Amino acid sequence: MSKGLLIVTGGSRGIGAATAIKAAAEGWDVAVNYARDAQAADRVALKVRETGQKAITVQGDMNEEADILRLFETAEAELGPVKGLVNSAGTTGMGTRVEDMSADAMRGVIGLNVIGLMLCSREAVRRMSTKNGGAGGRIVNLGSAASRLGGANEFVHYAASKGAVDSFTLGLAREVASEGILVNAVSPGMIDTEIHASAGLPDRAMNAVPNIPIRRVGQPEEVADVIVWLLSDGASYCAGAIVDVTGGR
Repeated sequence: MSKGLLIVTGGSRGIGAATAIKAAAEGWDVAVNYARDAQAADRVALKVRETGQKAITVQGDMNEEADILRLFETAEAELGPVKGLVNSAGTTGMGTRVEDMSADAMRGVIGLNVIGLMLCSREAVRRMSTKNGGAGGRIVNLGSAASRLGGANEFVHYAASKGAVDSFTLGLAREVASEGILVNAVSPGMIDTEIHASAGLPDRAMNAVPNIPIRRVGQPEEVADVIVWLLSDGASYCAGAIVDVTGGR
């Protein structure tokens, strides 16, 4: 029996892709959102279907409200009422010092990582809240250890955006917990994904290993395991939790 529809933003790669596949193995039908790479999203959807669960792919820029609305409408039309949301879409922006950042670079990171995540959460709450006739549900946000490390000399704008995600998670969790919606976040450390190369720093993860107590970078699947646990009945008393997956960093 399906646990219902799970929407995974940024589900075509990295932590989002690993989460979609892991969630399917635990019984979720999945809407895989992607921004550009349709083939990568199709590969994730195929792996979801191989578990016996349903999957669709939905293109959309999570920095655009119209695309977010279309994602939710399409997903529910195809797979039924949304029961879970994983806000995985995000960007680090390009690595640079604050004094060299443009306003557009700052807005791009904050827009996707904060405003887009908040809008997706808004749409989920509108549908899930028992106050609105919904059946409750789960929201898991992707934060980052950068929110407390600061990202100096590289990603201060990214770190600031993830600090906002932490605050939003706490506030929304307290706002909707009595309406059947449990909101939590996962805060990954240095994870081996292509996001570092996209930021112009392909060796960044491996260069960080000496500063990680566990002495290795993490894998997307290790973060996905925690996300999927937060979607499960095992996390039924978690609301406003921010779970570090950092190797001790």
